[in-house]
Amino acid sequence: MRKLTTALGLPQHRFASIHVVGTNGKSSVARMTAALLEAHGVSAGACVSPHAERWSERTLIHGEEVAPAAWAKAVEQVARAAEGVNRTLAEGEAVTQFEAATAASFVALANARVQAGVIEAGLGGRLDATNTIPSKVTVLTSIGLDHTEWLGETELEIAAEKLAVLRDQTTLVLGGVSDEVRVLAEDTARGRNARLILAPPEPELDARLRAPGDFQRRNFAIACAAAAAFLGRIDPALAAEVAASVTVPGRLEQIAERPPVFVDAAHNPAGAAALAESLPALADGRRVVACLAILADKDAEAMVAALAPALGSVVCTELPAAALEGHGRPGARSRPAEELAAICESAGLAAEVEPDFEAALRHAVASAAEEPEGLVLVAGSHYTIAPARAMRGFRHGSTP
Repeated sequence: MRKLTTALGLPQHRFASIHVVGTNGKSSVARMTAALLEAHGVSAGACVSPHAERWSERTLIHGEEVAPAAWAKAVEQVARAAEGVNRTLAEGEAVTQFEAATAASFVALANARVQAGVIEAGLGGRLDATNTIPSKVTVLTSIGLDHTEWLGETELEIAAEKLAVLRDQTTLVLGGVSDEVRVLAEDTARGRNARLILAPPEPELDARLRAPGDFQRRNFAIACAAAAAFLGRIDPALAAEVAASVTVPGRLEQIAERPPVFVDAAHNPAGAAALAESLPALADGRRVVACLAILADKDAEAMVAALAPALGSVVCTELPAAALEGHGRPGARSRPAEELAAICESAGLAAEVEPDFEAALRHAVASAAEEPEGLVLVAGSHYTIAPARAMRGFRHGSTP
């Protein structure tokens, strides 16, 4: 990645940067932080992942997806540079798809002449492709057990991988973490001669968030702390305006109205617990029919256990192969629907099996449409978002 960005003229050095690492909340915090900077007169962009439908969704300029022509230009620059870099690498090594996409985001942000970029780490931190930015502020949103095969089997091991991105004499903004992770963060900041800021659990202003979910209030509090660390201070009135306007695609995103259908990217136990915490207020007494699909390498048992108290029934399904292949996950596989149903039943949930994703979602919608009307929750993976949105009728808010 360093060779690739050097060949591109170090585009990530042409804007100031905030690095967002953590287990959950990264995309939300990145979007919210960029919006806060923009509201305060700082031309801002963001790099988030994964995408739902198009690779260009990973690059935001002034809060909007990068324009197709600008993205194509950035990708073309990276493709040319990657050809040269690949010739210098050892046999069997090459620039990866994620590295190329990240470099293209850096190029697009630099070409747009943003003053600041909020960069979300893809996986971990120390060895992540995004760890080539000279960040002024680092944000650690949360720590949970995810990607343990790569990052470590304990929260401390995972936190160490993520905190490794902290630069000397910068600022670390810390979200809600365990006491032992907080101590590690304090030690890491001290060793880097960096300032440590503990984000409050709630926004320190009277703001109503447009983004639904209790977890988004915590994320907005972290974003406010990050923006204040970057700017020196934030204007409460401007922050309230951002809270009332910013949205986060794929996080309790409503894609139909009758019955209500929501899609959420929760894909690990901590994310599932945060989602379950927010469902009662969203459901407002209605029963929740879930359409669940989970990757085979995720802790489905813990996810289902976290969600179970908030659900009425479940239709267990599988992620379409095309959804995984089109998002840089070739070889990834979905947990079989029958296995997922057995897990749900062990957790005391009524579960049905329908391996075909579209058929499963239609069945969940039909069930929720019965009297008394319920709502549908599509969850379990980032890779449920695009196929759920793509179903006929959802884009116009009507039952398919």
